[in-house]
Amino acid sequence: MARIVQKFGGTSVADIERIRNVALKVKAEVDAGNEVAVVVSAMGGVTDRLVGYVREISPLYDAREYDAVVSSGELVTSGLLALALQAEGIEARSWQGWQIPIHTDDVHGKARITGIDSSDIEARMAAGQVAVVPGFQGIAPSNRITTLGRGGSDTSAVALAAALNADRCDIYTDVDGVYTADPRIVPRARKLARITYEEMLEMASQGAKVLQTRSVELAMKERVHLQVRSSFDDAPGTLLVDEGEIVENVLVSGITYNRDEAKVTLTGLGDRPGVAAAVFGPLADANINVDMIVQGASEDAERADMTFTVSRADLGKAKEVLEGIRKDVTFREIVADPNVVKVSVIGVGMRSHAGVAQQMFSTLAEKGINIHVISTSEIKVSVLISEDYAELALRALHTAYGLDSDD
Repeated sequence: MARIVQKFGGTSVADIERIRNVALKVKAEVDAGNEVAVVVSAMGGVTDRLVGYVREISPLYDAREYDAVVSSGELVTSGLLALALQAEGIEARSWQGWQIPIHTDDVHGKARITGIDSSDIEARMAAGQVAVVPGFQGIAPSNRITTLGRGGSDTSAVALAAALNADRCDIYTDVDGVYTADPRIVPRARKLARITYEEMLEMASQGAKVLQTRSVELAMKERVHLQVRSSFDDAPGTLLVDEGEIVENVLVSGITYNRDEAKVTLTGLGDRPGVAAAVFGPLADANINVDMIVQGASEDAERADMTFTVSRADLGKAKEVLEGIRKDVTFREIVADPNVVKVSVIGVGMRSHAGVAQQMFSTLAEKGINIHVISTSEIKVSVLISEDYAELALRALHTAYGLDSDD
């Protein structure tokens, strides 16, 4: 007998028929003799609708009441799934986040889980009862309901699996696993049977939409065996594991892309100590995250050009902040380009193999693709290129690293 946490996202519980389908998947685990807890998202589109209601009635809303309203979507789903399980002859009950309880800090709208008291829920599971838990929510020290922000239900599931010391946490979604690239762009992409936490964390942070970064970080920290599976078929998914659990590390595990990038270049920037802090400090104060950074020589020996990326949504705000520091930081002009994409090559095998970056650069050169910015980590090489070449770059790199399927 194993202890399993299953998590079903919004598309998996989008309507009553799909909720009944989820109940059958839960029943299959129960029939196999396993203890089961289920974490659910709100039905597809419900959270966006609730957020819209809040903003319509109060543009400058109280974040505590926002959480009270927005968290209700998951409560509905958990109650409906408990009823569907009961209709299948499975003993089940729904729990609200505060009933478990799932403790969080008091940062409403993007709270972090600080602890889970799992004793009551464990006792019920040991007695054969399925626990149906709403994701995305918890309770603050002030006794107010909190929500966990984007990807919160995945994070709820991983945290609950850690608290329950579960054998596995299955994340059910509308894809059947983690692929070597986006199969919509790279038709010969392959599904991975296993991937390391570190590789998945890099892939999630570099644009892969399968799992949210916070849930992968938590799974890696707590060593939760996390599996990505499809809600719509029974095929095995992709299992996230420690690096030591993969017999042989391949050189590259995946190619990702992120279109949510905009390039900013400050030309003729005064080249003096402290200039980088003078530029990036105000951006940080404005809650603008900066990603790739490169500084190069200018025509004037006493000046330099500095290029970095921000999210496209923050581009206008970033330009305003930079214009505001002209009196303190001298530069000629701000050149902004939102039509770029970041492409990343990821794999733990890079640690022990040389030439990965060189192969990336030569492959792009052969296709006539110019590189704007480069950044690296121990298991990742990223380049910024023109958005027009995104699909060509992904397919070429996928082939160059031997990732194409044999089909």
